Amino acid sequence: MDRVIEKKRFTPKKLAVTAGISLVLVFIIYTMLFADHTSKLNVETQRIQVGQVQEGLFQEFIAVDGSVDPLKTFYLDITEGGRVEKIYTDDGHMVEKGDTILKLSNTTLQIDFMTRETQLYDLMNERQNSEILMKQDQIRKLNELAEIEYTLATAERTYNRNKLLIAEKVIPQEEFESTKDNYLYLKRRKDLAERSVKQDEQLMNDRLRQLDESIRRMQANINMARNTLNNLYVTAPFTGQLSTLKAEVGESKAPGENIGQIDDLNGYKIKANIDEHYISRIYPGLGGSFEFNGKTYQVKVAKVFPEVQNSTFQLDLEFADTTPEGIRRGQTLQLKINLNDSGKAILLPRGGFYQSTGGNWVFVLDESGTFAQKRTIQLGRQNPNYYEVLSGLQPGEKVVTSTYENYKDVDRLELK
Repeated sequence: MDRVIEKKRFTPKKLAVTAGISLVLVFIIYTMLFADHTSKLNVETQRIQVGQVQEGLFQEFIAVDGSVDPLKTFYLDITEGGRVEKIYTDDGHMVEKGDTILKLSNTTLQIDFMTRETQLYDLMNERQNSEILMKQDQIRKLNELAEIEYTLATAERTYNRNKLLIAEKVIPQEEFESTKDNYLYLKRRKDLAERSVKQDEQLMNDRLRQLDESIRRMQANINMARNTLNNLYVTAPFTGQLSTLKAEVGESKAPGENIGQIDDLNGYKIKANIDEHYISRIYPGLGGSFEFNGKTYQVKVAKVFPEVQNSTFQLDLEFADTTPEGIRRGQTLQLKINLNDSGKAILLPRGGFYQSTGGNWVFVLDESGTFAQKRTIQLGRQNPNYYEVLSGLQPGEKVVTSTYENYKDVDRLELK
């Protein structure tokens, strides 16, 4: 009699396959939940730079180069053009106020001046001749008036006498009428002669006044021409050093051309060019400092020139306390211009990491110093030495500050 054999559900082979699959699933789950997915990179410590986070006073400033210039400079510009005839001194020499530096010659100006002088003399002669002729005419008319007055006086006596005689009918009426007409005629002539003398006198005075005014204007014109000739002598406006002289004997100079400058050596100022990014933050009175011969000197902004050229603007600074001894024109100084008042802050030394991270994250060293972990941070203001830390770092922590160019996709640096 046949016996039914019961089929086994779990054979050794099935158990082995099931166990293998379970192990694989456990490994995958463990890897996903508990395994370390951090990307790592081994780095030699001598190839990185490390900076320590610290707490201190943060001063926002910009570092710029400044050049030492005289406190006052006068530029020598040619007023009237001409040919350089003589040079009285050389550049680099001291000059006193009023000293002649060089002489120009200009034939056109000299001829023009002589022509105006000739015109003045002609005008003065015309005035003199006109006065002589008018006075001679005035004398002639005065003589005529005197003769008329004399004749009138005689005619008046005759007329008055005949009035008495005609009343007594001693003389005929016709004779009386004749003396009367003669008297009235001479009286009328006298009135006209007096009026003519007064008119001629007024005309003479007006004419002489016009000529005098023309002479005055001509003299003023000549004085201007004389001043123009005087401008051919270039003189020092004040006492100082003739630092530059660009002229040679025989050389032609155009009006307005600059031939040099005189520097006042009684004081100095500093000129600096600043990036236009800071133009709204720079103003007169802003402070700064620089190192010179081992000492720190304070400066302040005296004047800001708002014109922007080549993406920079210019400013003048003056020494706040004293001018450093031994400083010279043309020297270059390393300036720190303060943009605000200093205050307490957490500070991170500047480094090449900022170009790769934009200040959003850094590698922070573990206390053991064996590895550096990536950490998100927030930075604020900056100066040439430090960044201001707003969050993510504490004083005493150490940060890799060198470039992160090769670490952008790495989460942890293993330091060897």
